[in-house]
Amino acid sequence: MRSLPDPAASRAVLVGVSRYTVLEPLPAVANNLPALARALTGPTSWHLPAGHCTVVAEPDTARDMLDPVKEAAEATSDTLLVYFAGHGLLDGRGELFFGLPGSVQGSSYTGVTYQALREIITDCTAQRFVIILDCCMSGRALGLMGGEDLLADQAQIDGSYLLAAAPENGRALAPLGETHTAFTGELLDVLQRGIPGGSRELDLNAVYHHLRGELAAKGRPAPQKRDRNTAGRLILARNQAYRPASAPARAAMEENAWPDPDDCHTPLVFLEALAEMRALTGLTIPALAQRADPPLAATTISRLLNETALPATWKTTGRYLAACGLTPDQIGAWQAAWQRLRTQEEELTELEPPLPTTTPPRARSWRARLAGRQDLRPWQRGK
Repeated sequence: MRSLPDPAASRAVLVGVSRYTVLEPLPAVANNLPALARALTGPTSWHLPAGHCTVVAEPDTARDMLDPVKEAAEATSDTLLVYFAGHGLLDGRGELFFGLPGSVQGSSYTGVTYQALREIITDCTAQRFVIILDCCMSGRALGLMGGEDLLADQAQIDGSYLLAAAPENGRALAPLGETHTAFTGELLDVLQRGIPGGSRELDLNAVYHHLRGELAAKGRPAPQKRDRNTAGRLILARNQAYRPASAPARAAMEENAWPDPDDCHTPLVFLEALAEMRALTGLTIPALAQRADPPLAATTISRLLNETALPATWKTTGRYLAACGLTPDQIGAWQAAWQRLRTQEEELTELEPPLPTTTPPRARSWRARLAGRQDLRPWQRGK
C-alpha cells in the first residue's frame, strides 16, 4: 500500500557542494538546495515543517556534513531523506566518497566516505530511508559530474530507497547555462508540475520511471535505483498534473458499464473488449501507460490492443486493466476469462485430426456497442 510520511516524524537533510578548489566547480548545485527544500516543505510534497528540512551548503569538513545527518537521524521515527549533490569520487580501493570543497580524486580522507554516512543511517530508528545522490565520479570537463559503475551497488542499504543520477559506467550531468543539474532539475519538475496521466499521488517508483523516460528522451544520463522491501511505494509528491477521470471513465465504473468477461467466447472478442475499455475511460494510450503501476510503455499497450491472438501471459493485461480503473475483483474475473480461453486453445491444439468447429456469430465491434450505449450513459439521463 502507498503511504505518505508523517511530516512531524520525518526529516530531510540536503547537502550540496558547488565550490571546489581542485575539482571543477558545479554552480548549478547551489541552486538545487533551496529549490528542493521549498518543494519538500511545500504542500505538493511532504509538507515538512521548516525545522525538519536542513540545508547543508558547502560543508568544509566531514563533521560539517555528517553532524546534521546524525541529528536528523536521531529525531526521525518515520522517514529520513538524505540528498547529496556534488562530486562523487572513488578512492584507490574503489570505495565511494563525497567530494568536499578541498577534496582530491582518489584520496577519501579529503572528503566524506559513503561508509560513514551509511553507519549513521543504519543506526537510526527510522522506518524508511530515502537516499538521493546527484553525483558520480570526478568531472573530466566543465559541466560534467563524472561517472563510473558501483555507485548504486555500494550505496544500497536494507529497507531503503536509493535514487542515483547516473547509470553504471555513466555520468551525472550539470549542463552549462541551466539553473539546476540535469537530474535534480527533472526531479523538481515532477514535484512542481506532476506527471500528466499519472495517479493522484506519485510514489518513488512512479517518479523514478518518469525521470528515466524523460532524461533518456533528452539524451541525458538515465538514473538508476536500488530499493529494499516496500520503500518504492512511499509517496514523494501529490501529482499536480492529476485530473479526475473523464465522464466516460466515471460511467464505465458504474455497474454493468464495463464489458462482461463472460461474454468473451473467442480470443478476438476478448481483445476487442480490452480496446472497448480504453475507449470507455476516455484516456489516450500514453495516459493509460502512465497510470499503470509500474508505468507501461505506450507501445506495449498499443501492441496489446492490436493483437490478433490471445496474450500468452497475463501480467501486462492485468496492469492495463488496473490502469483503466477496474477493481481487483473485476480484474480477477477477466483473468479467469483469459485462462478459460487459453485452456480452450490448448485443448483444440491437442485434437488430432482437427475437429470441425462452429464459429459463434461475431459480436458487434466494441465501437458499435459503445455507440449503442450512448443514450444509457448515466450523465445523459434526464436530458
